[in-house]
Amino acid sequence: MQLFRVLLSLLVAVCLLFTSAPAIAAPVAVLPGLKGVFTGTPPTDIGIHDAQLISCPTSPNCVSSSAGDDEHYIAPIAYSAQKDAVRDKLVAIIKNQPRTNIIEQTDSYILVEFTSRLMGFVDDAEFYFLPDEKTIAMRSAARLGESDLGVNRRRLEQFRLALQSLGA
Repeated sequence: MQLFRVLLSLLVAVCLLFTSAPAIAAPVAVLPGLKGVFTGTPPTDIGIHDAQLISCPTSPNCVSSSAGDDEHYIAPIAYSAQKDAVRDKLVAIIKNQPRTNIIEQTDSYILVEFTSRLMGFVDDAEFYFLPDEKTIAMRSAARLGESDLGVNRRRLEQFRLALQSLGA
């Protein structure tokens, strides 16, 4: 039984490392028998609170532009184009990612679920266009586990780079 746990932990780590990078992801189904096992429960406390996104828990599997510590902090995305055009570009980039589902979208807020390729882990990402600023606050967190091996930070940085390359 102990060997099984070690092998499962190793498999999970390898899958997280190689399956969650959107830029290199390819459509692959969740391993048979594991669908739904690692999805976790959708969070109920996320969204806009006091005109900002919530900070992260103490676990290292989350980044937020509202975080007060270096481990969890990620800079918001600054943009110079019109808000509606930038939002449309961001939505197009999100929709281009495999295993991605936009859960909620308004003029100033987008909530997205990202599902990892092999194990089916789900991360929740949020984008909030701050009022009267040309800035997008963002947050991304894994639903399960302690560490995400930096997947959420890399994903949000890829969105930043994609928007920059599109002239946002």
